[in-house]
Amino acid sequence: MSNRTDCGTRDHFHRRTLFKAAGAASALWLTPVAEQLARAAESQPRGTGAKSIIMLWMQGGPSQLETFDPKPGAAISYGTEAIDTAVPGIQLAKGLEPLAEIMQDISIVRSVTSKEGDHERAVYNGKTGFRPDPTLVHPSLGAVACSMLHDNVEIPRHVSILPGPFPARGGYLGDQYDAFKIYDPRKRIPDVTKRVSDERFKRRAKDLEILEANFQRRRIIRMNENKTLHETSIQAALKMMSSEQLKAFDVAEVPESERAPFGDHPFGRGCLAAARLIEVGVRCVEVTLNGWDTHANNHAGCKIQTDILGPAYASLIKYLKQRDLLKHTVVICGGEFGRTPRLNGIEGRDHWPHGFSICLSGGGIQGGRVVGETSPEPKMEKEHWDQNVADPHNVADIHATVLHALGIDFKRELQTPIQRPMIISQGSVIEELLA
Repeated sequence: MSNRTDCGTRDHFHRRTLFKAAGAASALWLTPVAEQLARAAESQPRGTGAKSIIMLWMQGGPSQLETFDPKPGAAISYGTEAIDTAVPGIQLAKGLEPLAEIMQDISIVRSVTSKEGDHERAVYNGKTGFRPDPTLVHPSLGAVACSMLHDNVEIPRHVSILPGPFPARGGYLGDQYDAFKIYDPRKRIPDVTKRVSDERFKRRAKDLEILEANFQRRRIIRMNENKTLHETSIQAALKMMSSEQLKAFDVAEVPESERAPFGDHPFGRGCLAAARLIEVGVRCVEVTLNGWDTHANNHAGCKIQTDILGPAYASLIKYLKQRDLLKHTVVICGGEFGRTPRLNGIEGRDHWPHGFSICLSGGGIQGGRVVGETSPEPKMEKEHWDQNVADPHNVADIHATVLHALGIDFKRELQTPIQRPMIISQGSVIEELLA
């Protein structure tokens, strides 16, 4: 079975790998909206200690029944078995034994609902907390966090590892908050290694500085310190190239004994790189595991995915906990929607946004809890969908809870670049998750 997402949306177009110099490090300039956030951050009350986010993005929409919300013995399980966890009363689907062992550090919201059943629209909703709007691009959760939480990190503060077709964006905050994209961490980051001697490189940088000074008179000035946007991007890229923090991307330098538990695959290496990036001060890292669009052979497809997810996810939590980073890092695991309770004619599960699971850990989120419930005998008629979920929460509630943990006033209203008032999040905090 193919592991790629394949159901006719733009998810499935060929994707190119590009390195954007403008995103090579945190920008030294801010859009008007970002300036508002920066000023607000200075007076923000701190939350429960969270400083960073790691989002494990399950591209394609994982089946809740074969992962975090099994229904053993129910007709809708079609034979999927459940396993007990370290927390009495909480079960996971068979195949997630590594996560079952650390359930005390993970909580599950099993009653997430959405109105979006198309991949592209649902991913937008999942990453921004808003439904798509043709008049505005909303910032992703990580972009908001990077806008509000400042530091002196010399490498990108918002990173997407193994990005899917819709990586996190800065939206109306500005493209300087777009996620910096890298692929398998086993490979070196392109375009950051000097190809000439240090002396020659310095001469080239000096020549570029002179050239930029000539251009400056013809370019729009949007910054203090009399710098153009182009000059800022160059300086950020040069700073990144010489930064010791770049080593956080290089998982090859980690001893084999520490790498092995994550798994010998790109996602496992991505989770290890994410933890190392958080360790040096990066604010948000997104790691994508593609292949959850199981319209055919759902059980076999989910088995492939959980064999990858379980060890990597569990090792990430353990790594952060051992280094006293989990209490400062909110870890989210989920996708754009769930899968239908019934199998289709080719043994697959189709799109189902009417009750699925998202997991949260760390950063003041209490582990070992389950919020909400889905019915083991759901009514499949459209008019009854809302009756199948107890204590429902929409995606915006997940965002609001994470932003609250980060100490961000998510009810604050901003003015977009065209002076349109926009609230940071329309959700409500899920109080049951707070420590």
